[in-house]
Amino acid sequence: MAALTLLRFVPLKPQSLWTVRSSPSTVKTKTLTLTVKSSSTSTVPATDRLISSAAYTLPLLNSLHYGRFLLSRSPIAASAFAPLLPIVSAYRSVPLASFVAFFALYLGVVRNPSFSRYVRFNSMQALVVDVMLSLPTLLIRVFGVPTRGVGLKVLSMGFDLVFVASAVCFLYSLVSCVLGRTPHIPVVAAAADRGQI
Repeated sequence: MAALTLLRFVPLKPQSLWTVRSSPSTVKTKTLTLTVKSSSTSTVPATDRLISSAAYTLPLLNSLHYGRFLLSRSPIAASAFAPLLPIVSAYRSVPLASFVAFFALYLGVVRNPSFSRYVRFNSMQALVVDVMLSLPTLLIRVFGVPTRGVGLKVLSMGFDLVFVASAVCFLYSLVSCVLGRTPHIPVVAAAADRGQI
């Protein structure tokens, strides 16, 4: 029977960014040596960070159509997304671009063991977010598009919620990847972890 060990939680000694050392001397003057430690301890290579960050552009591009109500009401938000319009128009002009990009990311990155686990996890998480973004479209196809009244207001609020949530997921994931941290989006991270090789 395996022996169970109890976990012992001990607070870690705080590490300072500045280390001050004084050298012993017989003269009254002291020499201070100041050592600066880098607060960035990321061991993720820059190429892995770049590939992981790029993977999150797929759900962002596929969620922009949910922002049509919000972007039409808010010119500030529309101007923030204006630089993406040439990329979006090129992306939308290619037939089945979303489908091809999805499988290229899945087969080329997620299922490729030559990439690090960090890149494969982030790519899988981006794909799970992309799949979740297709659910509102399926609901609209089942129930139809309301043209006025309460149904249109609910549709507008739902689209705004989906767009803001996807934009927040994109920004959080992008910043985390640039810093070399693993972004854990609630619910999505567990599904992405199960989808790993």
